[in-house]
Amino acid sequence: MVKNKLLNLACGAYGRSIQSLNLLSESVPSLFLRLILAYEFGEAGYEKLYGENWFSEINFPFPFGLIPPEINWQIATYVELIGAVALLVGFATRFFSISLIILTIVAIITVHWPSQWSTLNELWAGYRIIDTEGDGFGNYKLPIIYIVMFMPLLLGGAGKLSLDYFIQLKCAKHYP
Repeated sequence: MVKNKLLNLACGAYGRSIQSLNLLSESVPSLFLRLILAYEFGEAGYEKLYGENWFSEINFPFPFGLIPPEINWQIATYVELIGAVALLVGFATRFFSISLIILTIVAIITVHWPSQWSTLNELWAGYRIIDTEGDGFGNYKLPIIYIVMFMPLLLGGAGKLSLDYFIQLKCAKHYP
């Protein structure tokens, strides 16, 4: 009898805690993803805004190679800065997620990918955060982590703590 009461109490407490966590799951995880990505890309954009343009030393893939390095620099700077602000408030989250994913893929191809590799072992050596100068292995781990972090925002949206959600609620009243 006592064993059943304890089990019922434990199951009830577990069920209530899961319900509470489920309520938070519609807003908090996407908020945390947006905040950390906004910080990272905002910082990168800020560094570009006040830094020296080093894009002239890079061979960009098509079609970005057709654009002058100065314009590529400006595009990257403002996509990162505006995207960071948009992620921060949760506005146009899916648009800026795909924009920053594309920017990140171009960065992987042009800056972070190994300069040369002939085996999967050599390619795997570039899956790291820090690039040791001159070893040619690259450092594409962090950009891939960013892309993975963007996927829930791209597929699931900004969550309930966002302008996107507020706009969706307003529009639902007018266009059911």
